[in-house]
Amino acid sequence: MSRNPLEAAVASQEQHEEQHEPPGWLAQVPYFLVLATMAAGIVVVAAAYFKRGPAIIAGALLLAALLRYVLPEDRVGMLAVRGRWFDIATALGLAAALVVLAWVAPALGT
Repeated sequence: MSRNPLEAAVASQEQHEEQHEPPGWLAQVPYFLVLATMAAGIVVVAAAYFKRGPAIIAGALLLAALLRYVLPEDRVGMLAVRGRWFDIATALGLAAALVVLAWVAPALGT
């Protein structure tokens, strides 16, 4: 079967696009980056640093909000829960609450 040049060009373009499509797990990298930062903050809290730990967790939430704002919908992975602006507002609100918590927490040992 011979194809006309237009069909051949379309088929070639589709094969070319399929070859350069990144793997599906790559969309979860931002989520795992935020998760790792949050885990580091929890470890710091467990080590009895009650001011630094929530600040690190707040940084993870700020990172989540930034990634949710910057990345397109197909690359954001599990950071997308609701709408874009709802996710960003929630992450920023929780980050602000944790910064306040870290600021008002009494320093142990003083």
